[in-house]
Amino acid sequence: MKRLLTSVLSVTWLLGSALAQEAQPTSAVLLADHVKTVVSPEKIWNDLVEGNQRFVTGKPRVREFKQLRSALSNGQHPKTIVLTCSDSRVAPELLYDTNLGDLFIVRSAGNVADAVGLGSIEYAVEHLGSSVLLVLGHEKCGAVTAACSGEKMPSANLQSIMDKIDPAILQARSYAKPDNLVEAAISENIHQSAQDVLQNSEILRQALKQGKLTIIEAIYRLDSGEVTRLGKLSVLAPAYKLDVGYVVRVQ
Repeated sequence: MKRLLTSVLSVTWLLGSALAQEAQPTSAVLLADHVKTVVSPEKIWNDLVEGNQRFVTGKPRVREFKQLRSALSNGQHPKTIVLTCSDSRVAPELLYDTNLGDLFIVRSAGNVADAVGLGSIEYAVEHLGSSVLLVLGHEKCGAVTAACSGEKMPSANLQSIMDKIDPAILQARSYAKPDNLVEAAISENIHQSAQDVLQNSEILRQALKQGKLTIIEAIYRLDSGEVTRLGKLSVLAPAYKLDVGYVVRVQ
């Protein structure tokens, strides 16, 4: 009887261990979404939208970090670069319900890219195989609000941020009423940041020409948590325009 009970317990333990191992994703499975594969920009954007909807509804995925962390120690291939604001309320990993290895994020006040930011984006495109650049602004942006005030900043470093945003303010003033200036300027600044990225980087312009890079513009709504893709037509450079949130080649 004692032997029979021991055998039953042993079998039960073995079955439980096997089921537990089956339930836990392996490192290979966890890494499957992070390998260097070709995925369409639309698919990448749709995946981000689905993640954002989980964030909005408060139903994020359960994340497994330990095995994924180990799997990613050998390399990274994020499909999406996010150029966004340093604002503490804007956290791309959370608002898109992503995991380690999913997003390559470049942040600065006002979601502007200086030489260091541009170099970081170029690195992601050239060496990591990232194919989508998401320029993400947000409502009630403090940097844009400060730029709209027109006040001189107390340091050259702060003023350099204002100087990057000023062209967007000038554009917004051409059509927006004073009460709506900041809101209009925030959208214009997202667009201006996309323009600056291309105008100041030959690597990124070439990646765009070759179909290796797509640029998407979007704005984050602080209250709802929703990210909305922006669409606008405007000349970026002699051969390019921004069309419905995508930077595309003018035929």
